Amino acid sequence: MSSPLAKPQIIAHIQKSLNYTVFDSKWIPCSAKFVCLGNFARGTGVMQIYEVQHGEAQLVKEVEKPKPIKCGTYGATSLQQRHIATGDFDGNLNIWNLESPEVAVYSAKAHKEIINCIDGVGGLGIGDGAPEIATGSRDGTVKIWDPRQRDTPVANMEPIEGETKRDCWTVAFGHAFNDQDRCVCAGYDNGDIKLFDLRNMSLRWETNIKNGVCCVEFDRKDINMNKLVATSLEGKFHVFDLRTQHSTKGFASVSEKAHKSTIWQVKHLPQNRDIFMTAGGAGNLHLWKYEYPAQRSKKDSDGVDVGVAGTVNLLQNVTLSTQPIASLDWSPDKQGLCVCSSFDQCVRVLIVTKLNVV
Repeated sequence: MSSPLAKPQIIAHIQKSLNYTVFDSKWIPCSAKFVCLGNFARGTGVMQIYEVQHGEAQLVKEVEKPKPIKCGTYGATSLQQRHIATGDFDGNLNIWNLESPEVAVYSAKAHKEIINCIDGVGGLGIGDGAPEIATGSRDGTVKIWDPRQRDTPVANMEPIEGETKRDCWTVAFGHAFNDQDRCVCAGYDNGDIKLFDLRNMSLRWETNIKNGVCCVEFDRKDINMNKLVATSLEGKFHVFDLRTQHSTKGFASVSEKAHKSTIWQVKHLPQNRDIFMTAGGAGNLHLWKYEYPAQRSKKDSDGVDVGVAGTVNLLQNVTLSTQPIASLDWSPDKQGLCVCSSFDQCVRVLIVTKLNVV
């Protein structure tokens, strides 16, 4: 028997109460700072920058904006600029230089309704090709933006005429392992997951997991598609093995009922793609490790390759809050450091130990 101390521990290092609803929190790359995005009770948006110093989170800067800010990403910026892209309740996509955040360095009226989710690729040295931002909205569309091109998206995935518009809750880039290839995955409120191939501008794969899809994430953005985790309303998550796609069966997957409530977030550890954390509606975090099967594919009765799913093991779990943990972000620089925010108007800096030995 291994002792409980041999397992990774999730330690709440800093807890900071905020005077607004926080929707998203992100580490600022190459720094000990993080940014919180949300809205004041009076209906305006807020961006706050905190720096971790001597075991405390010190407020460095606060900026108020006209509209509540729902989501943000650093995925499409360079390490030199470190500009954050945000989506707000009015459908605006903005890119901010947080050194001088009064005026956005890029703005687009991206959607007719709230931008629920945002992801970036091609920045921070992660993923080949152009810097691009994906936005998903309540208006049912997923759009891809190149910050070097004003006003019009480089791609627009929307329902066909007569098809019901579904609320898009989550988007994620992946498969950006060379200059040509790139995929974006989107999850919707009715359980649909759609994988769009941006090279061929086609729908590569779709499935339905029976419950609203809260979060999707590839284990890595800049490799040949390997795994995708999708989380849902009813406390279930699914891990899809993306290496082998069968013409009718699609991708092999394993599902796990983890939390007793909605799983709001999944985030893979930047230093190990087989470890990921899920954040739940009951204020808890679960740390998982994916174990690959002995063989990742086998032949079906027709001699066609079909994928084989692995298993997931729970490494640790902790309850931090009485309210849902709505955002989670690993530090790209320090293994085991992460920031999360919850609807009790708190942001927490966590340290996860022993990640190199599991």
